[in-house]
Amino acid sequence: MRPSGRTPRARSLVSGLPLALAGSIALALTAESAHAAPAPADHTDAVPERRDAAGGKVVAHRAALALAAPADHVVVAGDTVSTIAARYGLRTPDVLAANGLDWSSVIYPGQVLRLAAPAPAAAAAPAPSPVAVLHTVQAGDTVSAIARGNGVSTQAVLDANGLTRESIIYPGQTLAIPAPVLSAAPAAAASPAPAADGLDAEQIANAQLIIAIGRELGVSERGIAIALGTAMQESWLRNLDWGDRDSLGLFQQRPSTGWGTAEEIRDPARSTRAFFGGAADPNGTLTRGLLDIPGWEGMSYTDAAQAVQISAFPERYAQWEQPAYAWLAALG
Repeated sequence: MRPSGRTPRARSLVSGLPLALAGSIALALTAESAHAAPAPADHTDAVPERRDAAGGKVVAHRAALALAAPADHVVVAGDTVSTIAARYGLRTPDVLAANGLDWSSVIYPGQVLRLAAPAPAAAAAPAPSPVAVLHTVQAGDTVSAIARGNGVSTQAVLDANGLTRESIIYPGQTLAIPAPVLSAAPAAAASPAPAADGLDAEQIANAQLIIAIGRELGVSERGIAIALGTAMQESWLRNLDWGDRDSLGLFQQRPSTGWGTAEEIRDPARSTRAFFGGAADPNGTLTRGLLDIPGWEGMSYTDAAQAVQISAFPERYAQWEQPAYAWLAALG
């Protein structure tokens, strides 16, 4: 009986040949059909090549991985840019460039990295804006504050680093700051930029929630501004599900120090009420909010925020005093 799966013609092709040579021919035919396109010539950070039992080189499958790569990747503990690039068949320099990073940049768990391969440059692509300086992100920095400090627009900094208004920046990250664009002729008087410039939809919603709860509780303008600046310093006005040790939420409150359960702290309205404290404090006397601090109205902005937060870096609250009053005026 004829063996199943092999025609007489196929048997005649390999009959009479040494076993090793017949195997090589079969492997070559298989590789040709599975990888019709040649492998990329550039092997920087290439996916490790597979080899058969006899040591024969099989075409690298990096291109196929790159085609199947998702649009982005959420960093987890232990990730590096190079291992992420290799996982999806991409080049490390391309992943760095797509995210505005360089070889000295540090990535963090929870950070979202773009994986889209760079598109071929258009024939008439405009020249990029010249880079004036490089800025190393510090804790508490925002793109809008960095842009204002360098005399450029928030959008210009986002564009120069491949970021969007939903992107999160991290301490230690390096941002390219484009040179200010000088107008060739005097322009008509422009409308002033909105005071909430640089805040994205999530940040604006959280700022409005803090303002609304402050108004409901009868907190003064100063108290609400302190709450806004504290939330920006602690979480970038985002309801984070991570932080230092067990810190969570808008104000990075900690379950282990009595601010509530993780679920309660992640409720932005409840955590805001806990920050303000007073008679409506959902934590009762377990924690001390702003309204529970004797003489807080007479304290400096930094000291009042620090009295609630007990931060290792209290001086950093001061940078948000003026922006917080601007947000309050624009959103409140």
